[in-house]
Amino acid sequence: MATKSAYRRLSKEYLNIQKSPPPYLIAKPLDSNILEWHYILRGPPDTPYHNGEYHGKLVFPSDYPYKPPSIRMITPSGRFQTDTRLCLTMSDFHPSSWNPSWSVATILNGLLSFMVANESTTGSIKTTDADKRIYAARSHAFNLNNAKFRDVFPELCKPEATPVEILYPIDPATSPSKAAAPAQDTAAAQKQQPQQKLTQRSTATSGTATVAEVAGGAAHARNNAETHHRGGGIFSMEQWRSWCFFLLVCLYLLAAKLVARSSSGGSA
Repeated sequence: MATKSAYRRLSKEYLNIQKSPPPYLIAKPLDSNILEWHYILRGPPDTPYHNGEYHGKLVFPSDYPYKPPSIRMITPSGRFQTDTRLCLTMSDFHPSSWNPSWSVATILNGLLSFMVANESTTGSIKTTDADKRIYAARSHAFNLNNAKFRDVFPELCKPEATPVEILYPIDPATSPSKAAAPAQDTAAAQKQQPQQKLTQRSTATSGTATVAEVAGGAAHARNNAETHHRGGGIFSMEQWRSWCFFLLVCLYLLAAKLVARSSSGGSA
């Protein structure tokens, strides 16, 4: 049971949090026990926890604020063991370093700062950033299956449109070495790019020459068609007329010469 000083202090802190909510934090005590608080940490942008929703609880001693609370995280995060007391400066692991002026907001801000860092402590675990992102995507679905979460935070109990288990399946074999494979493929692809560009450039040049040739052939065919249309073939109509007249004159002269020879022969 909370002492009067603890009750007054925690009640005041709850009012302050409601009035000025800290960024990325939600916290409230149980209606039945003001010494047990439940919190939600939101993953900040530019971290592997972005869009994550991490549920946990603080259990305060009856003589708070003179002693620190225990801190646990219930939602899997890839950073802390679930439902395990965490060893932090502002937790009950280090009562000698506790400062009574620290508040619930101070505790949770410190927890969030430690979470996005890489320091190790009792209750922390090591996973890849890819795994942390997967846990962040699955966090809301996990919380919806927690009865205490639904009881304390009914306003957050909204189902997601697409099951995150389908979008982000967790692969137990995920490791940094496997994650490096796509990077190697990317490097190989980058090496092939100059050759691909050369091939594309050659193809483009060839294509341009082909177009020019086709255009030239079309122009030549067009000129031939126009010549054929005007002259009916190799010679124009005027040239044909000139040749016909010339042939007729030649035939006339030849016939006249033959007649003259015949007449000369008959007289002799």
